[in-house]
Order: sequence, then C-alpha cells, then structure tokens
Amino acid sequence: MTPRIEKALRSATDTKVFELGENILHIVPDVFRQQFPGREAVIIVDCNTWVAAGEKVAAYMKEAGVPATVFEIPDKHFHAEWKYIEMVDHVLDETGAIAVAVGSGVINDLCKLCSHHHKQSYVCVPTAASVDGYSSFGASISFEGLKQTFECPAPVAIVADAAVIAAAPAKMTAAGYADLAAKNPCGAEWMIADLFGTEPIQEDAWHMLQDVLDEMLASAEGVAKGDPKAISLLFEGLTLSGFAMQAARSSRPASCTDHLFSHYLDMTGHTFNGELQSHGFQVAIGTLTMCAFFDEFLKLDLTTLDVDKCVEAWPSFEQEQERAKEIFKDFVNPILGPQQMALKYHDKETVREQLTKVRDQWPELREKYRKQVYPFEKMQRLFQIVGAPSDPSHIGVTREQLKAMVPFTQLMRYRINLLDLAKRAQIYDQLVEAVFGAGGAWEIA
Repeated sequence: MTPRIEKALRSATDTKVFELGENILHIVPDVFRQQFPGREAVIIVDCNTWVAAGEKVAAYMKEAGVPATVFEIPDKHFHAEWKYIEMVDHVLDETGAIAVAVGSGVINDLCKLCSHHHKQSYVCVPTAASVDGYSSFGASISFEGLKQTFECPAPVAIVADAAVIAAAPAKMTAAGYADLAAKNPCGAEWMIADLFGTEPIQEDAWHMLQDVLDEMLASAEGVAKGDPKAISLLFEGLTLSGFAMQAARSSRPASCTDHLFSHYLDMTGHTFNGELQSHGFQVAIGTLTMCAFFDEFLKLDLTTLDVDKCVEAWPSFEQEQERAKEIFKDFVNPILGPQQMALKYHDKETVREQLTKVRDQWPELREKYRKQVYPFEKMQRLFQIVGAPSDPSHIGVTREQLKAMVPFTQLMRYRINLLDLAKRAQIYDQLVEAVFGAGGAWEIA
C-alpha cells in the first residue's frame, strides 16, 4: 500500500481494507473472514468477470472453507439499471449472504446499493481500471428513466489484483483513464461553486486527489502499452477519487458537467453500432467539451464585466422555470430540469455578489483556472494516446447532437457549473458559439 493510499484510508469513512498487488486473489477468503466472521458469501459476477477472476475467487473460497455461492448476471450486455438492483436484492434476500462483487463499475454499483438495502457492507474485487466507483460513496443507477446517484457506503474491503486489472480489455482501461481525467475540469467547476458559496471546497477531499492528479494522468504512454505499473498507478488514482468522495460524502470531488453529458446519453438510451457506450467513453467527450469551454472562457477579460447590466438581464425564477420546462418538455424525465433549476436558482442580489467576485478577482481566478484545466488540445492528445474517444463521432454522437445537449447539462443537476456562471455573466451564447462555431474545438461544418 502506498503512503498516499494509506493516508487516504484514514480519511475514508467506509473502506477499511485496500489491497493492490499482483496475483493476490488468494487473500480474498482471509479478507472476507476478517470483515464478516461466520458469514456466507455470494459471489456476484457476469460472464466475463467470472472468467477474469470470479472462478478463481470461488475456488479460493472453497479451498479456505468459506461457504460461498455464485450468482451470474444473466445478460451479456447490461448497465446499472433498477431491474438488476431488484435481481441482486432478491439474491441477497434468498441467501442471507454477504456480496463479493467481482467485476467492474456496474457490478460494484449494484452490490453497493443492494448491500446498503440490507444494512450490510460487502467486498469488492475489481476486474478493470475502468471507473472510480469502486471506492466511492454512492451508486449511479438508472431509475424510472433518470440516472441518479443513490447515497450508499463504499465497500468495507477492496482486493485489487494488478495482474487481473492489467489483463482487462484496453477499451476498459482507456475508459478508466478518461474517468480520472474528468477530475481536471471538474476541479475547476468546484472552484466556481466554492467562489459562489454553494459547495465549499473540502480541503481533505480536494488534496487527496488533486495534488496527485497530474502524476496519474502523465502515465498515458504506459497505460496505452498495457504496462502493469502504469495501470496500477491509474487504478490508484481512481481509488483516491473514490476515497475523496467518501471523505466528502458526495460526488462533488469527482463529477460535474463532464459527467452530465454521459448521464444525458444514458437517460436517452444512446447506443453506437448497436451497443451501449461505456461510462468512461461518454465522460471523455464531456471532459473534452468542458476543456473547450474553459479554453474560450479564459480568453475573456472579465475585469470589464458590467455587473449591473448582467443583473438587470438576469431572469426571474418564473422565467427560468419556463425555460427549463421548454428545454425538457420532450425529455425522458420532463420534470428533471425544472426541479434541479429550482435548487440552484439565485436571486438578483446573490447574482450581483457572485459576479462582483468574478470581476474583482478575475486576474487571480483566471490564473487558478488556467493552472487547473488542461487545454482542449492537450486533453485530446492524451485521449488519443490511451485509446479513449477524442471526437464525439467515436461514440456515435454528431457535433450538432452534442451542441443540443449543452442546455440540458447546464440545468439537469443542482450543482453550480461553468455554464451557470456563463448564464449569469451573459456570455453563455458567446461561449457556445466559440466552441461549436467556425474555428471552435467542435466546429460544426
């Protein structure tokens, strides 16, 4: 265990054991017995993760005399949807056992929420460095057409076999790299929320991840080559992201507008070549889009911002409600936008205070944001190296479709973001045109 993981574990609220090393699946029975003495296990797998690690875990449990059954998710391709929550809940009801989640993000989220339903924890055995959700507080599940983060504790123990993780399909590792890279623009949006006073930065959660993020992302070449050391470093970064969420009791350290593009695609049932796209691949496009928005935002001189004019133009609550209703009227969940908009609407005087801070502190703020957010071209190059999507067409989304998602992502979560600042400062349309217009990162021909 590295010193930073050891330190992060002390701040984590749920996870007590984290083991990362090559060929360590044999320790799963001992870890299980230490955390759940006298209990039976149910090993949750799918057809791929059974081959990757599940069969070995089951054999080691049997050899060690730990009573364990196996439940395999019956579908080959599946996302974290409520019908699978009901399925795993039924398994835990029937067996009275403790879940051992052997798989990637979806299986982990299913076991996380279902274990919470049963007022117990579980053991996680990751099979790919594909997401940061293994160690995170909360599970992202589609429920009644809405992608929601349900509050639930992270696993009490994580046993990550580096050999298994390095052997995962390269696309899954690339997805994990993109998920980690999202913390780069996400961090700048947390700075904005902190400035506005809506979600103050929590120092322990911030430093746990942001202090080492550049180092983690610098391993792109090694990740692309499948180097176990580079992939272990990537997994460590993803784990730290999850621990930061545990410390914050929120996804704020790891998720903002970058993730909302992915949530939009999940909620609208997006597929490409007949397949659902991975969380990380969808987040890659959201991350690049937000880097592009920050590029254009940082070109502006907001020391000359006419705060009085912006406040005068700021719409009333009723006007914003009508705008949200119009945008979401044909959406799978029409009330999502109006609900979330209501949670983050601010009156004119609050907007005046927010914009005054932006104007008066702009040189300092611009420098802080510039140091935090990678330029679009740098992030795109890193994604090209690791094999993550570097253009929306790579996940079957046109630039026109991506542009049409922007109003949704601004409104679909209570969390203050760069687009909210742009709306207040009356530069929203300008930024959208700069990103999608002539010469923009996502220029529409």
